[in-house]
Amino acid sequence: MRTRICDMLRIKYPIIQGAMAWVSTAELVSAVSNAGGLGIISPLTDRGLEEEIKKTKKLTKKPFGVNLPILSPNAEEIVEEIIEENVLIVTASVGDPKRFTPRLKKEEITVMQVVTNVRHAKSAEKAGVDAVITMGFEAGGHVGGDEITTFTLVPSVVDAVKIPVMAAGGIADARGFLAALMLGAQGVQIGTRFIATEECIAHKNFKNAIIDAREDSTTVIGKDVFPARAIKNAFSAWFEGLNAEERTMQAMFDTEKARSALIDGDIENGAVWCGQDVGIIKEIKKVKDVIDEMVTDVVGIVGNQRFPYAPRRKS
Repeated sequence: MRTRICDMLRIKYPIIQGAMAWVSTAELVSAVSNAGGLGIISPLTDRGLEEEIKKTKKLTKKPFGVNLPILSPNAEEIVEEIIEENVLIVTASVGDPKRFTPRLKKEEITVMQVVTNVRHAKSAEKAGVDAVITMGFEAGGHVGGDEITTFTLVPSVVDAVKIPVMAAGGIADARGFLAALMLGAQGVQIGTRFIATEECIAHKNFKNAIIDAREDSTTVIGKDVFPARAIKNAFSAWFEGLNAEERTMQAMFDTEKARSALIDGDIENGAVWCGQDVGIIKEIKKVKDVIDEMVTDVVGIVGNQRFPYAPRRKS
């Protein structure tokens, strides 16, 4: 199964692993890339970005990328590290794509921008990115304030831009994968499903929280400041009890609440960032099995058709 994005990224399957703080480490990233997808390193891990890149290079010879949170206080340092370590793919998020895209493209780095509405997708295309990752409101972690769902966002962006479009948000199995392709996407970005894998370093409590969750177990907190989706717990209730200024400071600068859940296993008082697709994730698997089953099941449903689906347009 190949799409335009496979040729662009030099990968076997059009599946990207979302960059999740603390757990998008070399172990998970290399497993995804070795299985035919594209692993993405988060710049926020216990090892630090430089060591994660070096370790990933030892674990895989396949393409991988690094996430660049544009509004991060150390975004300039992240860009320098990406260039110095000769990383050839970047997923950029949370910020103006015009800030770093020209510089990255000058270094012949492929840039994909995460967007949550058509307006931002057009701006990213104008800034020169190679592709956009359209993230629907079902996604885990920080989501768009417009509350646009994946099923609405993807075809709208596909119709609005000429560059490849990837779908993200609520995708955990072959059904979501195929739906994204039929909506016109060139592939998918997946986050929560990859946390519930053997190779992910997330604490077993966090993984079990995903397995035990239902489709209604998540909530979006901080809608008026920096909306993010997490499993309902004492943390989400506490956060919503803060005033607007406190919520802004917490959302923008306190990363330890996420670490305490993901790494230390405090799933009651920590931030359990997850997408709504937790309701269909029922077991912890190897990364390769997750990817192989997705691809096999899609091919089993529709055969080796050409993707993405392109609806007829009126002339």
